[in-house]
Amino acid sequence: MDTLASALNSIKMAELRGRDTVTVRPASKVLKQVLLLLQRQGYVGDFEFIDDGKSGEFTVKLVGKINDCGVVKPRFSVKKTDWEKFEQRYLPARDIGLLVVSTSAGIMTHSEAKEKGLGGRMMSFVY
Repeated sequence: MDTLASALNSIKMAELRGRDTVTVRPASKVLKQVLLLLQRQGYVGDFEFIDDGKSGEFTVKLVGKINDCGVVKPRFSVKKTDWEKFEQRYLPARDIGLLVVSTSAGIMTHSEAKEKGLGGRMMSFVY
């Protein structure tokens, strides 16, 4: 079970239905880092962790800015010089959307990884 894939699918479907909040379960550390990244970029609003005695869940407030999001399977390894190729493949246009990447310095966007001169593994896309 891919928790990140199910969470992003839940968020996308709630956005399409026009909901203002969505409950995402199960919670994980990776999902929390991705939600923090999306919140910093302005794609989602506040979120909170609710401990249900099992793995927990996140309640996420939506702001209506997500048109599409999903995970990248298989998780491709990207060299620091190959970001343009993956931007063209997964994003609709230049400077629209972001790719979420797992690097040696943590989870960040592809533009932050480009600035720092890092490669990494593709996790998901959002626009």
